[in-house]
Formats: sequence, structure tokens, C-alpha cells
Amino acid sequence: MQDKSPQHRQKHATQKKLKTALFYCLTAIFFCWSNANLPTIAQNTNRGGLNGSEMRDILDRGDLSEAVTRIENDWEEDYQKYLEQDFAARTKTAEAISKTLSRLAVQTQKKPALIYAIPRTDQLELILILPDRPPILRSVPSAKQETLLSAVKEFSSEITNPVKLNTTSYLKPAQQLYEWIIAPLETDLQTAKIETLLFCVGEGLRTVPLAAMHDGKQFLIQKYSLARIPAFKFTDSNYANLRNTKVLAMGASIFSETANKQPLPAVPLELSAIARQWPGESFLNEDFTIVNLQSQRVQQRYGIIHLATHAEFRPGTPDNSYIQFWDTRLRLDQMRDLKWNNPPLELLVLSACRTALGDKEAELGFAGLALQSGAKSALASLWYVSDAGTLALMTEFYQQLKTNTPKDPPMIKAEALRQAQIAAIEGKVTIDNGQLRSSRGETFLPLSIPKLDSKDLSHPYYWAAFSTIGSPW
Repeated sequence: MQDKSPQHRQKHATQKKLKTALFYCLTAIFFCWSNANLPTIAQNTNRGGLNGSEMRDILDRGDLSEAVTRIENDWEEDYQKYLEQDFAARTKTAEAISKTLSRLAVQTQKKPALIYAIPRTDQLELILILPDRPPILRSVPSAKQETLLSAVKEFSSEITNPVKLNTTSYLKPAQQLYEWIIAPLETDLQTAKIETLLFCVGEGLRTVPLAAMHDGKQFLIQKYSLARIPAFKFTDSNYANLRNTKVLAMGASIFSETANKQPLPAVPLELSAIARQWPGESFLNEDFTIVNLQSQRVQQRYGIIHLATHAEFRPGTPDNSYIQFWDTRLRLDQMRDLKWNNPPLELLVLSACRTALGDKEAELGFAGLALQSGAKSALASLWYVSDAGTLALMTEFYQQLKTNTPKDPPMIKAEALRQAQIAAIEGKVTIDNGQLRSSRGETFLPLSIPKLDSKDLSHPYYWAAFSTIGSPW
């Protein structure tokens, strides 16, 4: 093959120089443009999200309807990304939420309110929605995000420390959080005669033991029944009386060797206590399987499923979190496959949970439990309470939930839990000398149940872990 002519080589060299010159010219133009527009670029990248400047603008101009829509959509995205599900929930406006709360106040004879708590770098933003009233905004400059989350960490640490069960070391952070989250709204809540609070909160606040926040005289749970929701658009707002509901109670006192789990010796007593009060079926140990659960659901319509077993909400993806059956783990990402919303499930109870407090993914798993399971409401614990302590609270909860006659006023789930927690605070639920004393009598405990160091369950370690997730109704 012949060499290219000198003219051809010169033409090629000229084209190469032109391309190089053009590249450097365009690079220089882009560099000058980006320097001139750097503030705008930086502003745009920080505009999105609830901590961005767009949300700041919305709050500053007092457009709370738009703020509520943004919050709902932002947190919907959080849960959809984590759970890898498209829940296709319809947006609820602030006005629609207010009207729904008004309807439920009549149906349940308990006036509810919704509190959005948005931690931002510069301050905490609180939006309160009351029945048939426009939303209210309260900003708390002293509760900057870093300061707020530090107090949350201290609060959880003090409550869950078994060494401090005979102290009140939790009170300082409990009162500080009350001052930031509840006190700015207190007058509005009292004026509206609110009895039930729904909390829809941002990252870092989703596993706060809300019930144990303290006003200096009493705990928050002594004033209101409580529920935590991922977003109002995900919350089933239909009220149903549970008086004739059947319960499917399952659990394990011991597990298969492959499960490698600690025994839960109080579980047989827990299941039998439920069976004495509610119609339904109970299954223990080898009969506590996913296959049996599904089989029972096909045969009968159970409104409540109670699982007395280990459950873990862990960091990372949903397949790290699970409910332990006799010999198998049901992962969080598998729960929706069980179709617990068909037929509708009013309540899912997990009585021996443990959550990685302060971890974003674990928070999303815990706060999204009802959403992911398809249950209308869930009751679960933030940390593993002692076996006997769980037995006491669960026994009292089911006693409170049961209304005896059609003439009895409605008992919503969150209020039943509240009454059980108050009974523990006031010493009406105790374990002493081998007996469980509840508001409706005494039960002898088997020798296999470890004795509690304390004779009472009044410390929030024993009762503040339990939380209503999803619909309080």
C-alpha cells in the first residue's frame, strides 16, 4: 500500500489542530459559564427534599397545604424505595385529612389530630392538622437537626439500659423532647380537646419511644393515645368495631435447632391468656409455621394475627429484617406475598420485636410494618422487653381491647394500648411472688419464667417499647 501524499498528511494535521483548538475553546467557555453560574448550580442541587430551599420557601410563605402534599410525597418515596414497592396511594390534601379526622372523631368518640415533625438542619418544623380546621405551623429553632437527634439517641439509650431500671435517668431527654415536639402545640391540642395523636415524622424520629416523652408531671401516653404512621395516604381511615373479631394466636417457647434462637418461656401463657378472652385458634412451637398460618387464614377469617416470637428490624435492605417462625424466617420483603389484606387484617401483633434504633433502614422497616404486611394496624415493640414484662403488657392490652356489650363505647386499638401502658405506670399490672396481677385478676406464672428484678413494671423500659403502627382505629 502506498504512503499517503504530503498534501494529504498536511490536511490531516490541520484538521487535528482545528479539533484540538475547538476542544480547548469549548472547555474555556464551559469553565467561564460554570463559574458565573456556580451559586445557581449549588442552589438548585440543594432545592429538593424536605431539607432543601424549596420547602423553606413553602413554609416561609405559610402554604401549609402545599407543605403537607410535599411531606406526604417525600415520605411515600422513602418507603417505596426501601420496600421496593409501588403502593400507588392517592394523595391526601390537608383539607381532606382534616375532614377525615372529623369523621373519625364522631365514629370513635375520640378526637384525633395529626402531627408532622420535620427535622431540618436549622430547626424542627411541626405541622398540626386538627378536625375541621386549617393546619397550624410551629417552628422550633432550638431543635436543630443535630441537636434534636442527639437528644433522641440519649433518650433511647437511657430508657433501654437495664442497669438503670431503678432510676429516672431518662427524664431529662424525655422532657427536652416533649418541650420541642409537643409543648409548641399543647395549647392548640387542649383547645380542640384532642385525645388521639397520629405522628408522621422524618428520619431519625421514626423509632422514638413517643409514649415516654414527659411534661414534667406525667408521660405523654397518660394524656393521649398514640400511633405512628408512615404517611396519612397509607393509613386506613375506616373504623371497625373489633368486638366479634377472631384471633389467630401463634408463637414459640422453643425453636428448632436450625433457628438458633433463645427460648421464650412465657409464650404458652401469653397464647392461652388471649385464647381465654377471644374466639379463635392458637398454635405453639412445631405448629407455628408459615404454611399453617396460611392454611388457617384460608379456613377462617381472622381479624387479628398475634405472633409471639422473635422479630428483628435490622439495618440494610428489607431481606435483613424478619419474623422468626418455628424453623423458618419470614423476611420483611416476603410479607406482602402472604396477602394479609385479603381478607382484611385489622391488627398484626408482634410481641417480641427488636429494632436497630437510630438506623434509617431499620426505622423504615419498623414504621412501615403495617404498610408492608397489608394489615390495617400493627402493634410491635422497639426493643425486646423481658419475657414476663411482654406477657404482662400483652395480657392487659387484650383485656382492654375487648368490649363486653354492644352498648360499650368503642375501644380503638391505640386506646387499648394506652390503657395497658397506664396500668403498668400506675402499678396495676405487676409481677410479684410468681403471680401476674392485671386489672382483671391474678395469674400464676410457671417456674420457667425468669423472675424480674423489679416488682413493678412502671419504668418505661417495660411499656414504652410497645407502639401502634398505622391506623390507631
